[in-house]
Amino acid sequence: MSPPRVTVVVATRDRRESLLRSLAHLDDGRHPVVVVDNGSSDGTAAAVRARHPAVAVVELPVNRGAVARTVGVQHARTPFVAFADDDSWWAAGALDRAADLLDEHPGVALLAGQVRMAADGSVDPVTRKHRAAVLGRAPGTPGPDVLSYPAFATVVRREAYLSVGGFSPLLFFAGEEHLLALDLAAAGWQQSFAEDVVAWHDPAGPPTLSPRRWALQTRNDLLVDWLRRPLPVALAATARLAGRAPSDAAARTALRGWARRLPAALRQRRLVPAEVERRFALAQRPLSDPAAR
Repeated sequence: MSPPRVTVVVATRDRRESLLRSLAHLDDGRHPVVVVDNGSSDGTAAAVRARHPAVAVVELPVNRGAVARTVGVQHARTPFVAFADDDSWWAAGALDRAADLLDEHPGVALLAGQVRMAADGSVDPVTRKHRAAVLGRAPGTPGPDVLSYPAFATVVRREAYLSVGGFSPLLFFAGEEHLLALDLAAAGWQQSFAEDVVAWHDPAGPPTLSPRRWALQTRNDLLVDWLRRPLPVALAATARLAGRAPSDAAARTALRGWARRLPAALRQRRLVPAEVERRFALAQRPLSDPAAR
């Protein structure tokens, strides 16, 4: 057999049973799998070692959020890395197809795959947006350009991911993909949607966004604005959140979290090129917006 080209990296915390279900699909003997355990207290590491001895387990003493994925990438020894969550997996043949596409397109740093829901086979809304090719398709790329995606449905070029620092410790978790997308684009890398690279998702969490998760996502979206986007954009987003805060506890939580991290964000502030900003703003618009069609 030829050497593996793709390592699967899974970051997890206290979701042992969901993780084991996903590993039943991911641990196929064809691709190395690295599980990075974010300080679980439910016996995750021991259960994985017992049920999946071929899977490498990295135990972190504390929860490092999305940075755990970077730990996994650092452990990988293949040119490409596929992320999965503890409630997702890749379809048969998807990772070989992703590796072929990345081999064929050396300017592409990241492929965002098609996301299908395990419950009924339906297509995730993010995939529908990718299919709409909101950003068009750059010459020499395998599919429509993307600047937004769920991490669990991406396959990355290891050198490109590490060259921009991977996922941000400042953001920790929730919406961390936006900063990665901006940094890869600013560094000149292409990012593409690949219809035939399929990821399955069987959400282990609640079907609707909890106030806590909304606050984390909103906090991080605002931090990304201050980290990489023009000042008028960042100020307008801050004003919108501040206006909502008096009557919305989740907005107040998001605003407090942003304020605590703002000094660090300002130290790390680095504006992306104007064309990257234009395309990122377009990518954030809902498909119902005529400008995003």
